[in-house]
Amino acid sequence: MIRRLALILALAFIAVTGAVTQTQAQQGALEPGWLLDPDASNLRFQSIKKEVVSESSDFATFTGEIFPNGKAEVRVALESVDTKIDLRNVRMRFLFFETFKFPEAVVLAEVTPAMLSELETNRRATFDMPFSLDLHGVKKTLVAEVVATLLSDDRISVATARPVAISVEEFGMMENLGKLEDAAKVDIVPSATVTFDFLFDRRGSNGTPLSGGREGAVDATNAALEDEGDFSTEACEGRFEILSRTGNIYFASGSSRLSGESEPLLKELLDITSRCPGIEVEVAGHTDSVGKASDNQRLSERRAQSVADYLIENGIAPERLTAKGYGEEKPVASNDTAEGKGKNRRIEFLPRTN
Repeated sequence: MIRRLALILALAFIAVTGAVTQTQAQQGALEPGWLLDPDASNLRFQSIKKEVVSESSDFATFTGEIFPNGKAEVRVALESVDTKIDLRNVRMRFLFFETFKFPEAVVLAEVTPAMLSELETNRRATFDMPFSLDLHGVKKTLVAEVVATLLSDDRISVATARPVAISVEEFGMMENLGKLEDAAKVDIVPSATVTFDFLFDRRGSNGTPLSGGREGAVDATNAALEDEGDFSTEACEGRFEILSRTGNIYFASGSSRLSGESEPLLKELLDITSRCPGIEVEVAGHTDSVGKASDNQRLSERRAQSVADYLIENGIAPERLTAKGYGEEKPVASNDTAEGKGKNRRIEFLPRTN
């Protein structure tokens, strides 16, 4: 009886040791890590407007890595959204993604030993890969059907076998979608599908470094497609119109003191105003209809002046700015609902060419 028990334990030990050794060998295939090749990769999303019109857009800047322990990470610079039309890109950045608050999306996944085993055996494998997506301050777990192809011992392709559906509502972006629809004057389906084709190189091969990122890689949290320098008059006018729709300048109730939450958008406003030197800007304040009209008039004037003062304090010439309050005179929505009142309490930026 004792001999039989010892034999069983020995066999069990051998089986477990063999499994551990196999797992370690498979994980060793990931040494010393794999780095995404952004120039040879693509990341796209497809949206539907007017119920039947499909549009495809790209992200120009993203980074990624598969670590030796199997963890994988991709970071997407949302400012690099590319619809192939400048002002449409600006709408996507400011109105939909709100990149001044949420500059990047982060994808996390894990390469398992089972995936590695199938890939090493067949050189090509299709499997379901759970991943987490951190977008607009919300984290969700989704599943992508991916095709992995071992192109060589040092290069691997990971691509979607079918598009991955992303719900706008699940990531708390329905209000943002509404702003985008108002600006573009079209109805947009509240979901999108994402496809990708990522190529990874083993670190130390194909010119990849053993540590750090690729030489000359752009910081994924600070990337944009637009050129540096001054904007054209058309680009300036379009940007001020889009800034007026963001609704991301905040004041305490009944106050003209700028809230700290306003800082991200105010910095963008300052940058755009600085890059439109030939443009004078009227900062227009508006309120809802709650309270006395005379009080609302004064409040709108003070709030407009607070925004103008911010720009002046940060280097914009005073003669380029005019602060004007309109009180409750120019509503853009009904004051009978909380949503409508929120839209009516706003700061607009009205450009005028010198």
